[in-house]
Amino acid sequence: MPASILVVDDEKNTREGLAAALEPDYEVFQAADAEEAFRLLDAESFTVVLTDLRMAGKSGLKVIEKAMQMPYKPVCIMMTAYGNVETAVEAMRRGAYDFLTKPVSLEKLEILIRRALQERQMVKENTELHQRLDQHFGFQNIIGHSKALLDVLEQVKQVATSRASVLLEGETGTGKELVAQMIHQNSPRARGPFIPVHAAAIPASLLESELFGHEKGAFTGATERRIGRFEAADGGTLFLDEVGELDASTQVKLLRFLESRTFERLGSLKPIQVDVRLVCATHRDLTAMAAKGTFREDLYYRLHVVPIRLPPLRERAEDVPLLLDHYLKQFAQENEVPVPQLAPGAVAALQRYAWPGNIRELRNFCENAVVLKRATIKEYDLDAKFLGVPAGGAATGVDTGRSPLSKEDNEKKLFRQALVEARGNRTQAAKLLGISRRTLHRKLVEWPELDVGG
Repeated sequence: MPASILVVDDEKNTREGLAAALEPDYEVFQAADAEEAFRLLDAESFTVVLTDLRMAGKSGLKVIEKAMQMPYKPVCIMMTAYGNVETAVEAMRRGAYDFLTKPVSLEKLEILIRRALQERQMVKENTELHQRLDQHFGFQNIIGHSKALLDVLEQVKQVATSRASVLLEGETGTGKELVAQMIHQNSPRARGPFIPVHAAAIPASLLESELFGHEKGAFTGATERRIGRFEAADGGTLFLDEVGELDASTQVKLLRFLESRTFERLGSLKPIQVDVRLVCATHRDLTAMAAKGTFREDLYYRLHVVPIRLPPLRERAEDVPLLLDHYLKQFAQENEVPVPQLAPGAVAALQRYAWPGNIRELRNFCENAVVLKRATIKEYDLDAKFLGVPAGGAATGVDTGRSPLSKEDNEKKLFRQALVEARGNRTQAAKLLGISRRTLHRKLVEWPELDVGG
């Protein structure tokens, strides 16, 4: 649908001439004065308003004021035969995009309209993008209600609005980048850039240049100046993942930045000042590294202003069913297939599982289940590792918190292993155990948590 333009001018020839020139590409409406323009603005939604300044009755400035009150504000362009700085300043103060002097050059007008519409579209897309980011990284969209997770969210809420550096600590796969993005998106810097850097993925010889940039000729292969990630993050947030992997030289430059908010590009002595909020992450023990001298102690204290520990999934087992439900639905929607259903026994087994790969491992499990189009997943359908049964080995069972295990616990573990190996077939499980099917049935009545189907 073409953009709609309202041409407002009390000179009939000018008004109709502009309309005739614009109509091949746009839907054009005409108004002979401000009052007629007001009525059209109330009745129609316009993309562009092109108005004369001086007209009989109310001036074009009033038309711009009215247009700026519309729910969807059009691009306003002023036309005037009295072009001067004061007129331009006043028109733009009231919301005009630009102004043209009469007689209007049609070529300049068309270029100005195209540029204005392109910028308006970019603003619209940028606004929509930020709205989606705000929704995606809002606290209401976090999955889980465990105390361990709620404690982290409370810390994030408190720190997000500050300027303090943040150190996210936790195992691989616990969602450190997601939390860093959440801190950024809920801060006053949300409209600025969020620049992630994964230190472990960049060779040490290139990391300093990647972070701070370099001048042309700074080293072999530096054929042109390049700005670093710190400059790119000006006005926003830099997320430095695996900060424990930084070499000694880069640690020194990072420390200086934290102390002075300045740095130099490689090959330059000119200090560059930027406004960047730093969020770092690591799965390593920086305290121990600092004690050993492999990480600068002064840098550690600079980074450790606000430490936030992200709990591993095994410490928030009550969140596992919610996460499973979320990711199964997400991957099913992406692949346009039905959502796999998890039987209660399977959910219970997955809750007991330690998830050494944390949320990343859980996501992979869900995607695998969707891709393989498994309609229903019972406990005995799960891989042996989820059940504490090594493939081809004796059962390791679930840590019951009691040591040594009671006779009943050991018996349960043997029954579980037999049922898993028999894929839930009770007759086959009874044979493996060397008991009758009736005895097995009686035990399953006594221990219903072991009834994995069949």
